[in-house]
Amino acid sequence: MRIDLHSHTTASDGALSPMELCERAATRGVEFLSITDHDTCSAYQQLSTQESLPVQLIPGIEFSSYWRNTGIHILGLNVNIDSTILKNAIDHQKTARVLRAEQISTRLERHGIENSLPQVKLIAGGTYIGRPHFAQYLVDIGRVKNIKDAFKKYLGPGKPGDVKENWAPMETIVDWIRGAGGMAVLAHPAKYRLTWTKLRALLDDFSAVGGQGMEVISGQQQPDLTRRLGQLSLQKGLFASCGSDFHRPEEPWSDIGKIADLPTECLPVWRDWDLN
Repeated sequence: MRIDLHSHTTASDGALSPMELCERAATRGVEFLSITDHDTCSAYQQLSTQESLPVQLIPGIEFSSYWRNTGIHILGLNVNIDSTILKNAIDHQKTARVLRAEQISTRLERHGIENSLPQVKLIAGGTYIGRPHFAQYLVDIGRVKNIKDAFKKYLGPGKPGDVKENWAPMETIVDWIRGAGGMAVLAHPAKYRLTWTKLRALLDDFSAVGGQGMEVISGQQQPDLTRRLGQLSLQKGLFASCGSDFHRPEEPWSDIGKIADLPTECLPVWRDWDLN
């Protein structure tokens, strides 16, 4: 069974429409797919008009939050997208995202990048505005060479565009997800650049507020990292998840479905789901 529980579409910062993503997933052998756009479930509304889909969907979402001084992401998997709790949560995060975009623009002005927000909104093409849209703007005006450089200089952890104060705290997001009938899963734990001691502390705090799982596999990663994260999930009593974190086709390291199998000793997040 090939399953990918972390992917993005044009509903947030992905490059493919929801249907294009489903079709790409199917051609790569994915049977079960979760579209986990940032702070929105609108991809599922777009797909609801389709008579049939080439993959089976596991409703999901990715919420932005923070732990201590570190921005983190929490997946809500197998959620009820019609839940009032979830809809209210999305509204909260949508407001926070608008305020965040304004703050990022203001901070960039202090570094000589003036009036970026109007153009960033055009690049985003909708209500969702994320740091990748600011990154594209910085590339377009010649301020940086590429998206990676934009995050390295302006938008990554500890940089001017690293704004996380507006997000709901971790415990609130876990409550939202569980209130919507879903499983709260810490996304890509190895990408926060935490020491292993701090990562263990994060997982302890995440578990204490009701977090239920962690991504053991995020995209293509080294087998040794997968083994260590798998062991950590067992030590912390957390279910294990896996996902490509797909955003766009030109990033082969996170292509849809191109992920290894979970270690056999892990308890998969889908263990008790009804996957037919």
